Amino acid sequence: MPLIPEEPQIHESAQGPRVTPASGRTAPTPRPVPGPRPAAPSRPGRPGPQRPVPPVQRTPRDVAPAKPGPSGPAVPAAVAGPQIQLIPASAEGAIDAAEEAVDLLLDSGRAPGDVLVITTGAQHPWAEHELSFGETAYWAQHDAGDDVFYTDAAIASRAGSRPVVVVAVNGGTASADVLSLAHTRAGALLIVCGDPQQINAVLGTGA
Repeated sequence: MPLIPEEPQIHESAQGPRVTPASGRTAPTPRPVPGPRPAAPSRPGRPGPQRPVPPVQRTPRDVAPAKPGPSGPAVPAAVAGPQIQLIPASAEGAIDAAEEAVDLLLDSGRAPGDVLVITTGAQHPWAEHELSFGETAYWAQHDAGDDVFYTDAAIASRAGSRPVVVVAVNGGTASADVLSLAHTRAGALLIVCGDPQQINAVLGTGA
């Protein structure tokens, strides 16, 4: 009869503690409780991306203040008004005196269109001649402004302003209304040809 080999008997004393079949593992060894972790040392990290600085909005430079002009009070143009010149002349010679004044103005460089001549009495021969062709043609020459324009006190209010106005006191009355009108029409210079006493009396109360 064949022999059946016996299984070797292993004793606990030789193999150490036996493993319990429920867990199949040995009990874990308890780990020590760690203390507080030291703070991590600060390290100079790489700087993050910087946002581009917007360009400086430059404002225009302040306008430099105007340099002060010569000392002395400034006189408004409206207050100063045109310069006034008086040329003594009789009523009969007032137109001739005005013609001489116009010639001197043109010789000094004044343009013909800068001059307006007003008579207080009879019309200037040029005005009489031009009015014979009708008022439309007469005032058209005034509006063109390319020549000396002659008119009289009766219709002078229709005339526009010009740099120089020449008044010939050749009769009638050198009233304050006539000289005041001439004064308002003159931009730079007012020349009055006539009797000085009569003109000064009117200018003192009128223009």
